[in-house]
Amino acid sequence: MQFRGRVWSSAFSGVASHGLVPLTDPSASRKFIVAVDPAVPPPGLAGAVAAIGNFDGLHRGHLAVIERAKALAQKLGRPCAVLTFEPHPTDFFKGPNTIFRLTPCGMKAKILERLGVDGMIVMTFDKALASLPAEAFITEILLRRLGIRAVVAGYDFHFGADRSGTPALLAEAGRRHGFLVEIVELVPAHTADQAASSTATRAALEAGDVALAARMLGHPFVIMGKVIAGQKLGRTLGFPTVNLLPDTSCRLHHGVYAVRVLAGTKIHDGVASYGRRPTFDNGPALLEAFLFDFSGDLYGETIEVLFVGWIRPEAKFDSAAALVQQMKQDEARAREILRLRPAG
Repeated sequence: MQFRGRVWSSAFSGVASHGLVPLTDPSASRKFIVAVDPAVPPPGLAGAVAAIGNFDGLHRGHLAVIERAKALAQKLGRPCAVLTFEPHPTDFFKGPNTIFRLTPCGMKAKILERLGVDGMIVMTFDKALASLPAEAFITEILLRRLGIRAVVAGYDFHFGADRSGTPALLAEAGRRHGFLVEIVELVPAHTADQAASSTATRAALEAGDVALAARMLGHPFVIMGKVIAGQKLGRTLGFPTVNLLPDTSCRLHHGVYAVRVLAGTKIHDGVASYGRRPTFDNGPALLEAFLFDFSGDLYGETIEVLFVGWIRPEAKFDSAAALVQQMKQDEARAREILRLRPAG
């Protein structure tokens, strides 16, 4: 649900989303605020320290910006908010699903709540916002509508029409208008000479290299969604699965993966297939996860599937028996991968 121009508590009830599962859980007593296109400073977030960006993937660089904002908010005694944009600017300019979304809005809200941020402000990225001059973005959005006290952004953050707003311009505007600005420098990914990057992460996932993606992100890639009823083919083969429809932008490489599944407060080891089931129907892409040593019914529950390791590409088998034999090997391989990479 989204309520434009309104403020509401708790995280988005997103459908299938992508992102991560941070290790920090939110306090049960703290209310997480989501404000969509607020016309005035949102209650509970007025005078906030705002981390600004698209934050798709919430990789190491994004987390550094958010942690800096949290630290500054604590120092100033102010709430901490993340200011982000929907749809992703690339999708606005080039069309829906142009970009492989790592953390659509619902998942992003859940992650930020877990990270201890006080709220998320979502501005609709449309023609009016895209054409707003950089100075007007500062005075109209940041100051008048949001009433921010301070801004934290990454070294490569640009804003305003034609991306004319730069970190240097933002810092200069802060001095003129009386709000604080902190710019976070480049944060390396898994190598010293490579910046943490959503683009590089997408490329790794499109190749099926979830281990490389996790090193770039600083955490495993995850797909979140509500468990739906499938054709129960896995059950007839002796491998009952929980099934999720991925976000329509997802371009994770079709194949078999070692996974961990968060259902409620419990984490289960498992093996998952993401693809079109060429042995049976070659239908729409579906995520099917077999949970080890699990019995129960998860239909209708929202779960999160963390991708830990690659096993093999999707393949078409000559018979169900041949597929079952391969699935047994996949299970054994997944157990070995997960044994070598303990949870947490």
